This record gives sequence, structure tokens and C-alpha cells, in this order.
Amino acid sequence: MPGIAAKRAGRRVRGNRIGDMTVLVDDPVWPAHGRLWAHLVSDSDLAELHDFARMQGIPRRAFDQDHYDVPADAVPRLIAAGAGHVSGKELTRRLIASGLRVRARDRH
Repeated sequence: MPGIAAKRAGRRVRGNRIGDMTVLVDDPVWPAHGRLWAHLVSDSDLAELHDFARMQGIPRRAFDQDHYDVPADAVPRLIAAGAGHVSGKELTRRLIASGLRVRARDRH
């Protein structure tokens, strides 16, 4: 189901594909600050990931080099807007395959 923000941005949304990009979100299983958190990634383009996150109200400060940390309550809204819901393992596999993954040892 296409998200309103994606429609407003003039992008075609089919399933979890927005243009030539796939945005993915995993399950919120990471505890921090009294909440559970999920990850939001792109399989091809960080600029479009930032655009998608901005349209969904995810602040830029939530970006961590190759993904956004998103609170559990945002996940249904992200899926409704076109993000594909995948397991953490699948999200990591797709991020690595995209060439966008920043390895833990390369993080500052």
C-alpha cells in the first residue's frame, strides 16, 4: 500500500520499492533509553534513505553511518509508507550486498 508521503514526493511506490530503491525496516528488538528500536536502511542509495526518513519524520540525528535507529512505535508507519518489513538477518544481508554497510571496526 503506498504511503501518503511517498505519493506527495511524486514517487511510484510498489510494495516496498520506491523508484529504484528499496527501504527496509527490521523488528524493534534493540533496547535503549527505555524503548525498543529497529533499523531503517536502503539497499541502494543513502540520499534517498535520508529523503524517506525525512518525509516520515525521522530526525537526521537518528542516522548511524549506514542506517537509522527508529523507535518501535514508528515501524508500522514506516511500513505503511512503503518500507519493507524484514528480519534483522535479512536486513543485514541486503545492506552488505548493497555495498553501503559500514562494518563495526570501521565505525568511529
